Amino acid sequence: MNTESVVELLGKVPLLHRLTSLSLKRIAQVVVFKRYERGDYVVRRDEEVEGVYFLLQGQAQVLGSADDSSEFLLKPFDFFGRGIFGNVYSADVVALSQLTCLLLMSHHCSLLDTNPISDPAKDLETPCLVQRILSLDPLDLTLFRGFTIPNAPTFGKVFGGQLVGQALAAATNTVESTKIVHNLHSYFLLVGDITIPILYEVNHLRDGNNFATRRVDARQKGKTIFILFASFQRDQQGFDHQESNMPRMSPPETLVTREEMIERRITDPLLPRDYRNKIAAEKILTWPIDIRFCEPSYYTEQTKSPPRLNYWFRARGKLSDDQALHRCVVAFASDLIFACIGLNPHRRKGMSAAALSLDHSLWFHRPLRADDWLLFVMVNPTSFQSRGLTTGEMFNRKGELVVSLTQEALLKEAVTIKPIFGAKL
Repeated sequence: MNTESVVELLGKVPLLHRLTSLSLKRIAQVVVFKRYERGDYVVRRDEEVEGVYFLLQGQAQVLGSADDSSEFLLKPFDFFGRGIFGNVYSADVVALSQLTCLLLMSHHCSLLDTNPISDPAKDLETPCLVQRILSLDPLDLTLFRGFTIPNAPTFGKVFGGQLVGQALAAATNTVESTKIVHNLHSYFLLVGDITIPILYEVNHLRDGNNFATRRVDARQKGKTIFILFASFQRDQQGFDHQESNMPRMSPPETLVTREEMIERRITDPLLPRDYRNKIAAEKILTWPIDIRFCEPSYYTEQTKSPPRLNYWFRARGKLSDDQALHRCVVAFASDLIFACIGLNPHRRKGMSAAALSLDHSLWFHRPLRADDWLLFVMVNPTSFQSRGLTTGEMFNRKGELVVSLTQEALLKEAVTIKPIFGAKL
């Protein structure tokens, strides 16, 4: 079979729809044809990964899944490769008929990359994207303008963490540098428009010897979309104790990034075929926050799971030593996945749902660095009448509790969810 014919076949594989014709041609030049008889094992569970398989003719069955077997019946133009737990196959795959596959060997799998996985060492040397997201234009002593810049997380609307982080940055700019934020409470009122600037107006509520309090109103199109209250404190000596204990988790250096985990989920045959095809068609954006999930699992948005999550995180890029900046970055990062875990016990096949933040609060207990690893431990203890409460704790690598958090979110089931500028309720 010539290269042009192989390119035509590869173009029908959902995983490869995101690639250019040049990338497909390069893959076509290096793939290996593999043929199997009925009953042959294509791969064995826990066997070292050879690469990614693309089925051309025949059918194969993924063994070991307790779910709907039709989702694990592989047909022409389906694909599979390494599993979420590393460079081994997660399941046995058996030919149900004469089977023809193309195998892209592991040393050529970089050809699948559309957005190469970032290098953690280089991350620390590059300018910090989250710092640019939080940058504001001063228009007056108490008025600032923020933007949703390219590559900022948006999710179809202004990301809630951006509002929290930018509003906190605006408040910080009006407080003397010897006072650092120790808590904030915020309310999300309207969906933000990513195409226009956000105006942050800061109101001085208190300026005492040791404490200062600010209220920040975020506005678009003449309407207040978000409100933040923040309290700042001068450094003072006092009592010190801690009852919360950091759970034992694998070190972040031994875990893969969120982006690489998504890539692994795409090729893991123990995840449903339709789910893998769906995420294969989506562009994987590199967030400005490096997240490492502590306990990878096979749960999806279509399956129930416990309302809890643990992950390590840090900013991508090096930050200055300004403690106020580090707290703004943590405020930004705190809203990335926080509200969603309240949906976990209610997920089911065919359900479309969303978690919309209603309010968000943080208490900063101790100094921290947002460009060093922090462990985020979160749980949703209850949901009722469409509202879910999530609580969280952040620990540094020494096990010190540095931040406590709460958030209430509106948990909605809908056929189609389209963010529009206007009321969230």
